[in-house]
Amino acid sequence: MLPTRKSLELDWRKNPSSKEGGKRWWWWWRRRMTKKAGQGLIPPPIIAGKRHVIWLWWKLLIILSVFLCLLALFRLHSQSLSSSSSSSSSSSSSSSSSSLVVSRKRSRDDSFQGPPKLAFLFLVRRDLPLDFLWSTFFENGDAAKFSIYIHSAPGFEFDESSTRSPFFYGRQLKNSIQVAWGESSMIQAERLLLAAALDDPANQRFLLLSDSCAPLYNFTYIYNYLMASPRSFVDSFLDAKDVRYNDKMSPIIPRSKWRKGSQWITLIRSHAELIVDDEIIFPVFQKFCKLEVNLFFTSLYFYYLQRRPPIDSSKGKLNIELQKQHNCIPDEHYVPTLLSMSDLEGELERRTLTYTVWNLSATKMENKGWHPMTFSYVNASPQKIKEIKAINHVYYETEFRTEWCRSNSSSVPCFLFARKFSRGAAMRLLSEGVVGPFDASALLTTNP
Repeated sequence: MLPTRKSLELDWRKNPSSKEGGKRWWWWWRRRMTKKAGQGLIPPPIIAGKRHVIWLWWKLLIILSVFLCLLALFRLHSQSLSSSSSSSSSSSSSSSSSSLVVSRKRSRDDSFQGPPKLAFLFLVRRDLPLDFLWSTFFENGDAAKFSIYIHSAPGFEFDESSTRSPFFYGRQLKNSIQVAWGESSMIQAERLLLAAALDDPANQRFLLLSDSCAPLYNFTYIYNYLMASPRSFVDSFLDAKDVRYNDKMSPIIPRSKWRKGSQWITLIRSHAELIVDDEIIFPVFQKFCKLEVNLFFTSLYFYYLQRRPPIDSSKGKLNIELQKQHNCIPDEHYVPTLLSMSDLEGELERRTLTYTVWNLSATKMENKGWHPMTFSYVNASPQKIKEIKAINHVYYETEFRTEWCRSNSSSVPCFLFARKFSRGAAMRLLSEGVVGPFDASALLTTNP
């Protein structure tokens, strides 16, 4: 017969130092608890603890399994997207331009009444300082043969208070954006101008101009020059020394299709539509053509002035770091690269119509830069303008290519416009009658 709890407890209290009594007490208590657990009266603490640990591990295992499954599905989805983009980019190198764009809903009714028009697209910082020159230019043209669009700072209005020329009243875009040099906002502004001009089916040629561009001929000559050619005028060449290409652009934009050229272009309508409808190449420029500011004082200074840092011989290797911050100038690469990717270089006159003098002096910091020289009243002489008009070919050193300026197999002047012109230089063009006769007294009137 087993001893009772009471008898064991009395024996242990009489002799608490007895090890035998303690062992017998513990043996009895353990046997009693095990019996009750078997009858379902109370859960043994040890067994309950093991069950709790096992259940906790099962939950962790289930959660981990679900997480791994979701991760695997996400990676498979990402791989499918990257492979599809890779295949689309590789096929675009040998396909037509339709593989590069997703067409937007635009009226395909190209019928219009009247003559085809030139769309003058002005990309300006704020106002048009040479408005008096362009006003005379348009006054001596046919109003039915041109249209005007201006991208200016958001909120800026062209009216009697901001320009002397009624040709520019209300011609600013309502959806203009803030443009920063060295970023994709520059080409986004160009796309906005092209999109606005494409709404008019009569616009058949699209001329991108800056606020310092000046015409070298009258309206009639420029109109006939452009309408006689079925091609776009886009400066496009392969620069063997180019360091602006980002390898991360591949495979969407392969290095072999990377092109460089002047921002100032003239397009036929189909090429303008291609640029506006592009939804593949432009996002790549948005992603990788961003102005980086890593050097605090120097970089910050040029960032806010939206200027490229000049090369200063005293800075040594610092020049390399400054130039690396500006290694993807989108306005000089986007359009020629897009047309190259679309296999449309055969439809181009691979030259610009805008003459620019680049300062190549390396002796003075203030004279060294990637910005063009400015024509002043002194160096905008009739002889200088005559020399510019006499240029009939352009040599591309990086390609060892000479581009002869022709239209329908006839030799023509290479340049119709020039930049950068100061107000004094523009005044001299007017006085020489370059763009046509003008009324000098109109310049003496003040804005209301």
